[in-house]
Amino acid sequence: MARIVSTRLTIGMEVHVELSTRSKMFSRAPNPACREFDASPPNSLIDPTVLGLPGALPVMNRSAVELSILVGLALGCRIADAAVWDRKGYFYPDLPKGYQISQYALPLCGQGRLDVPALDDRGRVDLDAPTHTVRIRRAHLEEDAGKLLHEAPGGGPIDGSIIDLNRAGTPLLEIVTEPDFTTAEQAVSFARMLRDICRFVGATEGVMQKGHMRFEPNINSVLTLDDGREVATPIVEIKNLNSFKSLRGAIEHEAAAQPARWEADGLTLAPGTKRTLGWDDARGITLPQREKEEAHDYRYFPDPDLPPVVIDAAWREAIAARLPELPLSRHRRYVTSLGLSAQEAAALSEERATSDLFEEAMAAAIASGLAQDRAARATANVLLQSGLKRANERGIAVHDLGLHPAEIAELGSLRERGLLGSNAADELFGLLADRPCASGPRSVESLARERSLLTLRDDAALDAWCRAAIAAHPKAADDVRAGKPAAIGRLVGEAMKASAGRGDAAAIRQRLASLLSG
Repeated sequence: MARIVSTRLTIGMEVHVELSTRSKMFSRAPNPACREFDASPPNSLIDPTVLGLPGALPVMNRSAVELSILVGLALGCRIADAAVWDRKGYFYPDLPKGYQISQYALPLCGQGRLDVPALDDRGRVDLDAPTHTVRIRRAHLEEDAGKLLHEAPGGGPIDGSIIDLNRAGTPLLEIVTEPDFTTAEQAVSFARMLRDICRFVGATEGVMQKGHMRFEPNINSVLTLDDGREVATPIVEIKNLNSFKSLRGAIEHEAAAQPARWEADGLTLAPGTKRTLGWDDARGITLPQREKEEAHDYRYFPDPDLPPVVIDAAWREAIAARLPELPLSRHRRYVTSLGLSAQEAAALSEERATSDLFEEAMAAAIASGLAQDRAARATANVLLQSGLKRANERGIAVHDLGLHPAEIAELGSLRERGLLGSNAADELFGLLADRPCASGPRSVESLARERSLLTLRDDAALDAWCRAAIAAHPKAADDVRAGKPAAIGRLVGEAMKASAGRGDAAAIRQRLASLLSG
């Protein structure tokens, strides 16, 4: 038998995105992918349409269609003039009607493309590396199935399975790529970027642990043999991966397993050989589930209860007007135009509401007289230092702390002009976050005066604080004179203590250095 000389992975992706509309795709039943209903008891978000009871008729959710088109536009897809609803027939215990309403021949979104950046060794976007182009084959809208639970709530074995139909009927956008990935890293970078885009346009909450996004890579390997032939292994589809870690692990496992399978069974790519596998995250292995159906097995036909969706130019343009600047574009602009670091840009562009808050606060800081680069730096420092600290403590996002953009701008401006020390600025941020504004912005400078937090700009006082610090710590002063600059930190701390926190640390450090160099 010929031996394998080299292998090459070929990977396509199917991504299921649960849309966060308030109601389901074809009924008025509440949608568990909406934050308002995500903690609902099992089997409580159902109605006759979801259950497929006699006489119940589906009615299309317009909001779900618009969110799907928004995602399609963000992916550069061609938006159809008309899309048709099809019935996809198959039996599964959590599919009450015995068929799924989907789209097959005429989906909402056709061919598109996404230029995906590489990730550095810390998993962050690398703007200097070449991008990887992923072709989007289609993005079609359908309804989700329910859930089959194979263990008791909270864990533990059960005799059989439990059905929860809350998810049945949830609007589900399925995004299908061409097989344009050759590594797990490329697939994960695409998955991260797609999640950011879908959340940025408001299509989904994107909470991976709740299954709002599920990734299904289709993987096979092209094997080069020592006799010069190339053979392709059968495609396997890994179902329902809901974390980037699982996506990476499943692909890397299959990359190692497929050549060994070919050596054992000799099977190659052919009609009817595709299989679906599950992923055991604990053991790091894939497990067989079932043979994969082909399209004709689903017996697609146009749904007789639903008319086609007609997307005219006016509707398409109205939806396109809602498309924001996307996260990667903002990330790139924050680095190249505003001078922020890649890490700062990533933190500020991940959440749309946080990014919008940064933009509004920066604009307010510019209006107060700061140059753009100084305004960007001052605003970013407030949000990423004081803001993130408080947000992490409270388990919320920065934009949910309740500060007005003008308050953030004034904090940054006062800090930039040397009227607030870092500790005072942080204390003021905390006071503002403890009492979120109910209407317009509050005066940060007035609050700082009330609390005696404004930096005292008095040269005589500055000199006195520094000389007192030198007298209190002569050893540290001698170390600085001897060429050990790190020792000045102790003197700065002592001088700040003498100033009761009203001194400017940078000015104190500069004055201490001057005194000790003479």
